[in-house]
Amino acid sequence: MQNVFDALMERGYIKQTTHEEEIRELLGKENVTFYIGFDPTADSLHVGHFIAMMFMAHMQRAGHRPIALVGGGTAMIGDPSGRTDMRKMLTKEDIAHNVNSIKKQLSKLIDFSEGKAILVDNADWLLDLNYVDFLREVGSHFSVNRMLTAECFKQRLEKGLSFLEFNYMLMQGYDFYVLNEKYNCKMQLGGDDQWSNMIAGMDLVRRKSSKQVYAMTCTLLTNSEGDKMGKTAKGALWLDPEKTSPYEFYQYWRNVDDADVDKCLRLLTFVPMDEVRKLNALEGAEINKAKEILAFEVTKLIHGEEEANKAQQAAKALFSGGIDEGSIPFTEMDKTVFEKGIGILDLLKDINLTKSNSEGRRLVEQGGITIDDIKVESIDKQVTLDDFKDGKIMIRKGKKVYHQVRI
Repeated sequence: MQNVFDALMERGYIKQTTHEEEIRELLGKENVTFYIGFDPTADSLHVGHFIAMMFMAHMQRAGHRPIALVGGGTAMIGDPSGRTDMRKMLTKEDIAHNVNSIKKQLSKLIDFSEGKAILVDNADWLLDLNYVDFLREVGSHFSVNRMLTAECFKQRLEKGLSFLEFNYMLMQGYDFYVLNEKYNCKMQLGGDDQWSNMIAGMDLVRRKSSKQVYAMTCTLLTNSEGDKMGKTAKGALWLDPEKTSPYEFYQYWRNVDDADVDKCLRLLTFVPMDEVRKLNALEGAEINKAKEILAFEVTKLIHGEEEANKAQQAAKALFSGGIDEGSIPFTEMDKTVFEKGIGILDLLKDINLTKSNSEGRRLVEQGGITIDDIKVESIDKQVTLDDFKDGKIMIRKGKKVYHQVRI
């Protein structure tokens, strides 16, 4: 059986490791308990978290035990990594709600049944800490000079780093120590932007317990141009169907650039690598077959096979000229808006098809907006009740993005 480390390397997950050969040997000879942290700053995970969930799922399928740590305690402070400003402060009630929502989403890929994965909340040990005791037991092992060289702090020093956020590294390091003591957790996995925090935790365990533990980061989900994937006209690509519908989710992956198909198949599906290589060899129009498989497989993992089938059928119906309206995203609007009439540029913004008038103007002028298959010819177009049939209109942006307006 292939060592999971080799499988993860082949699929392109692993970015950095602390002890590559030791980690590979460890994963090959015993069932290792490891953890990944999830920050509950919203009531849904997004596609940026999905790669970490897949990382965890591959490890569990290979016999290793995951700990999914939800940061109910650290969220009270906020992680400065990758931020140019301080995060919004959340209430305990907000965090508790977010934690419960995230637990359900993690369960779609991770088996939390008896004896399998463990889900913990660091609020259970962080919120009751005595601050002076914490400083003596944990803070004494951290060098401020060394912390200031960490990438997660560097970019914030110019604009201002609060002392509140400066504590985040200590708290995340303490998480690793607690999990090692309680569950014999030997490894932390996470996004590559967490490298500094992970090294700090590993070092704390070594200093306090004289134990060797390990850290391994996964690559961040970026496109061929190096930009983070998962951004849509509405913002983040959420895993919650109420925030991003299964159809929109499917369409996002169906429409990725040709150059990104191989990477997404490797990282976001369980399609065997032999099949991935065959799909990656497709050229020209045939690459659309690979995109359909990618979109179906990713949607199935997050929303289930039934929703994936519905999204696929709706996409094919639209492409062939038919309309499967049941899966098309829609916005309900007040009828009085259209009695008076609303400008097309304002309507496009109201239903989140565009972010600005300039984007809408460009699309209209390039012939990229249609209403019920009739091209909008002018940016001065007023959408009124006369445009509606049976209380609805179908707006298409470009060739593939559809949105229905209902009154």
